[in-house]
Amino acid sequence: MRTLLIGIDSGTQSTKALVVDAKSGKVLGAASQSHGLIPNLPPGAKEQHPRSWREATAKAIKAALKVAKAKVGEVVAIGVSGQQHGFVPLDKSGEVIRPAKLWCDTATAAECEEITLNLGGAKATRKAIGNAVLPGFTASKILWLKKHEPKNFARLATVLLPHDYLNFWLTGHAFMEYGDASGTALMDVRKRQWSEAAVKAIDADLLCKLPKLSSSDQPAGMLQPSTARELGLNPGVLVSAGGGDNMMGAIGTGNTREGVVTASFGTSGTIYACAEKPVVDPLGEIAAFCDSTNRWLPLLCTMNVTVATEMVREDFQWTNEKFAAEAAKAPTGSDGLLLLPYLEGERTPNVPAGTGVFFGVNHRTFKAGHYARATMEGVTLGMNYGLRRLSKLGVRAKQIRATGGGAKSKLWRQIMADVFDAEVVTLKVSEGAAYGAALQALWCWRSQKGEKVDIAEITDRFVTLNRSETAEPNAKATSVYRELQALQDEISRSLQGAFVRHRRLVLSA
Repeated sequence: MRTLLIGIDSGTQSTKALVVDAKSGKVLGAASQSHGLIPNLPPGAKEQHPRSWREATAKAIKAALKVAKAKVGEVVAIGVSGQQHGFVPLDKSGEVIRPAKLWCDTATAAECEEITLNLGGAKATRKAIGNAVLPGFTASKILWLKKHEPKNFARLATVLLPHDYLNFWLTGHAFMEYGDASGTALMDVRKRQWSEAAVKAIDADLLCKLPKLSSSDQPAGMLQPSTARELGLNPGVLVSAGGGDNMMGAIGTGNTREGVVTASFGTSGTIYACAEKPVVDPLGEIAAFCDSTNRWLPLLCTMNVTVATEMVREDFQWTNEKFAAEAAKAPTGSDGLLLLPYLEGERTPNVPAGTGVFFGVNHRTFKAGHYARATMEGVTLGMNYGLRRLSKLGVRAKQIRATGGGAKSKLWRQIMADVFDAEVVTLKVSEGAAYGAALQALWCWRSQKGEKVDIAEITDRFVTLNRSETAEPNAKATSVYRELQALQDEISRSLQGAFVRHRRLVLSA
């Protein structure tokens, strides 16, 4: 009988499930189920009902098991990756009080300012938690609930993150591990414990509503009978701690020791590295997260990557292949057409009121191919803003392991290599977060059996590069992008006030 693992990645747009052989690391079955945002919300608000994650997860798991031709007793462990920072409020009965506010919800800028002020300012905030309080993080969403929906806040008994909620559904236990918890802006990442000061800056009674923090190598629990019946599995299957999508993506790309840098080109964009000690940015631009292997994960996040390319592709009614072909017709730098890609606001740099701007529109650049390529280039330059900041903090990249939808494009991989001025490689298993969740589940399962195994041993064995897709930087193109990077930075700085005025105009309309 085979020994199988299930890796789940519950994202903003879909949930993916992988069935992985524990002995070979081979993916035997895969499936995906889409789910969307709640429509017609006010500007800046992004919400989903956690019920949609459960439904999508159940469908994806059952479909992946069918592809793998898995028998009920073969599955020994499940790992869950989830979109970070979302706020799932539960009442004392464990029922969801209201839809979850997501990582991409930028409607809580005022609450961020209030929490920071309550903590004594930006410098004191970074001292207390190691991070700035940004609209994407969970803390401001909790204060938003208290201020805007006091009746719902009065019912609040448990605070969970998206992946925690799926673990709760799977096991019946409220559980939170270091990695995902470090993205709440409520945790002192240096000490890996809740910050009393940050918690009290929101509400004096909030601490008792936060789960006890647990090590990332511990199980969240065992699959409970009711959920087991729903999934067609045996109860008692181990459910690992899981983690945020970036933490699981780190494991799935072999980013479990210093020297490896991962770039995820999904709906949002992230670049992160493994560190043996906290990397705290005195400017607060780089998130000083913990990872989900009991180390740290300095990370930059931009909120707009494939959300931008998909907008352009859909507007022109192109297939992915047509989009790439048209973009390839435009030269490096798109003849000066430059996208400031703040379609959903932005986190790095911190521009919550930001909006998208195409700069350099003229008769020469007003072409479909130019817009396609400029979109690819603009979001990559946006990510490079943070990569340069990481470098200043001592985290330097000679090789970038690219994952996510954007990494599937040959043209885009070359743009990445030229913008980042580094070798770009891909992985044979492209679903890094789901695969990482499966490998973490294997690590936890083996540890619970009494084996002494390091997560790096597992990733070294199973995570392999797809060398045929390697892209090397071109010096001439890198020089062009260096100039465009400076221009994008300048435009971003000059429009800060205009973004705020524009947001006010939209909200008052």
